[in-house]
Amino acid sequence: MDIQNIKNVGISAAYHAGKVLMKYYGNVKVVNKKGVIDLLTEADIESEKTIVNIIQKAFPDHNILAEEAGKNNKNSKFEWIIDPLDGTTNFSHALPIFCISIAFTINGKTEFGLVFNPASQDLFIAEEGKGATHNNQTIKVSKTDNIKESLLVTGFPYNLHEKLPELINRFSNCLKNVQAVRRLGAAALDLCYLACGRFDGFWEQDLKPWDTAAGALIVNEAGGKITDFSGKNYSIYDKEILASNNIIHNQILALL
Repeated sequence: MDIQNIKNVGISAAYHAGKVLMKYYGNVKVVNKKGVIDLLTEADIESEKTIVNIIQKAFPDHNILAEEAGKNNKNSKFEWIIDPLDGTTNFSHALPIFCISIAFTINGKTEFGLVFNPASQDLFIAEEGKGATHNNQTIKVSKTDNIKESLLVTGFPYNLHEKLPELINRFSNCLKNVQAVRRLGAAALDLCYLACGRFDGFWEQDLKPWDTAAGALIVNEAGGKITDFSGKNYSIYDKEILASNNIIHNQILALL
């Protein structure tokens, strides 16, 4: 498989979908609810269709797993994992913290991933074994070695009302032991900001593969570490994710 061709198609799909999102940005007319606080707009749907159409035209035999349409299974070892709009709530309020996430896997292993914020024109890319970039510049995780001086970021699942005590307990443990904690509302961007050293650690639970497939590769290729809350190796199908600069990973684990 020609990974350069994969990259070219993925980047093209992301930029075309970005134009779709910016067409609706600040002008969202249809907001539906998949859950109490889980929103869906016409921008999500059109962005996903744009990405899927471009990928299917180039690779008609590849599997596709997309947030809104689900899985299109062609029984291929090649699969694209797509989030057409991560941060829909932010987007619907015209808050420019949202992105498109596209990952490409072979036999379940992520080989390429990108995260693109069309509002800021930030493009994060990683290829297995070849490092990670932000707008074509190589990125690395932070070198923070003292958890008291660390800046963490987190998010809350859509069913937070069912798990509020445990969520608040973890949040409180971290808040009391680090410099600060942020909550941006777009997991893929959280991972990318960790990868380029803006954050030192990120944790969340109940995410989906399309939330983390690209971002996890970007973190790993930037020198970070990712596990679940018990320290086990992370899979994009896991319910828990802890990502860090590697140096303070065990210190965050102890708080979670």
